[in-house]
Amino acid sequence: MTVVATAGWSVPRLVASSFPGEGTQLARYARIFSGVEINTSAYRDHTPEAYANWAKQTPRGFRFAVKLPQQITHDARLRGTRRALQAFLASLSGLGSRLGPLVVQLPPSLDYDTRVARTFFSLLREAHDGPVGCEPRHPGWFHSAAEQLLVKYRIARIAADPAVVPAAATPGGWPGLVYYRLHGSPRKYWSIYDEARVLEWSQALSALPRRTRAWCVFDNTAGSGAAGNALQMQRELAR
Repeated sequence: MTVVATAGWSVPRLVASSFPGEGTQLARYARIFSGVEINTSAYRDHTPEAYANWAKQTPRGFRFAVKLPQQITHDARLRGTRRALQAFLASLSGLGSRLGPLVVQLPPSLDYDTRVARTFFSLLREAHDGPVGCEPRHPGWFHSAAEQLLVKYRIARIAADPAVVPAAATPGGWPGLVYYRLHGSPRKYWSIYDEARVLEWSQALSALPRRTRAWCVFDNTAGSGAAGNALQMQRELAR
């Protein structure tokens, strides 16, 4: 099963008619899509009560993917993160069964370091057993040693567009989760993908083994293209 989602649940005016009904934007969004990625958690803390309020606005099968705080990934650069990680995971208790994958997006300047990566992912796995995707953005992560470490700790390597190196365009790491983050190209966050690109990704997702957990998140939200592209993807997968 593939969860098609956008980064955030804003309903752009351009496609508002595709999200009918009363209620908040999240409630309307959740009638159409089965998941969403929370990006704001990277920049500020949310309380368990805030997460619980969001969960309450969604149906039972809905899932929230949540991005790790930049305090952990960018400021600490994965080092000495035990307390910050524990606090973050505790805040997610408000989502309950609606918690989906955690998203670990690394800064472009963070090269692969076996000791640092092993220590961090071991710590994460001690505290959290659910699905995790990692989006490295330094070319140093795309080699066999990094792949083996991600597999060991059951961490999926996220496929991203635009890709920092060709290998970054396809999923890697632990195969139990497949996760695409599509940021928009050629103009990051702004460009709207054409039908051919959406079809290409839908074919890749359709070719996955039936039981594979997969997410396809459109992050090209600045130009209001994400919701439209996600609706296109949903239609393609339904075929």
